[in-house]
Amino acid sequence: MTELAFAVLEVTAQAHGAVPILNARLRIDETTGTPVRAVALRAQVRIEPQKRRYTEDEGAGLQDLFGPRERWTSTLRSFMWLQATAMVQGFTDTCEVDLALPCTYDFEVAASKYLHALGEDGVVPIEFLFSGTVFTKGDTGFNVAQVPWDRQASYDLPVSVWKQLIREHFPSTGWLRLDHETIEALAKFKSDRGLISLDEAVHHLLQREVSA
Repeated sequence: MTELAFAVLEVTAQAHGAVPILNARLRIDETTGTPVRAVALRAQVRIEPQKRRYTEDEGAGLQDLFGPRERWTSTLRSFMWLQATAMVQGFTDTCEVDLALPCTYDFEVAASKYLHALGEDGVVPIEFLFSGTVFTKGDTGFNVAQVPWDRQASYDLPVSVWKQLIREHFPSTGWLRLDHETIEALAKFKSDRGLISLDEAVHHLLQREVSA
């Protein structure tokens, strides 16, 4: 029977990707000496916001997620960021494998709001929760076992790694999801005033609101 242990060695930005992807370099140790033929690995990645401190500016940016600071003792809880999969080739004793973590800059996603609000000098405490299927050689073919649900590993992701990845894919831009009616109204506002872009229309509206 196999016994697997996991460690996250580093998380880096994938260079020249079509979409923003972080690569988590994992080390997997098999501690009983049983040769592993393959692992169909799954991982849930969670952000652990309660495990770090926040500046005043960061706190202001996190109010949408957690409310004012006086409520953080009850609202600052871990939450889902990503789910990922990888097929691990056969190994004995230990191996290293890359786990691809596709990212988004959609501000409707809690993790994007959270990461955007952080300063670049800090880290994001994240937790990898592993599961999946392990294949080993048996007397009549392959033996199949499940990765126990208690397999996990912690990692402190530098905020700068995520922010640089997003800057490379969305230079000076971001994404907002709007209702169709809002988009149509904004497009009409832009057209009626001869503005060049929807971005300029929003800027115009914000200036008008400040001046009011």
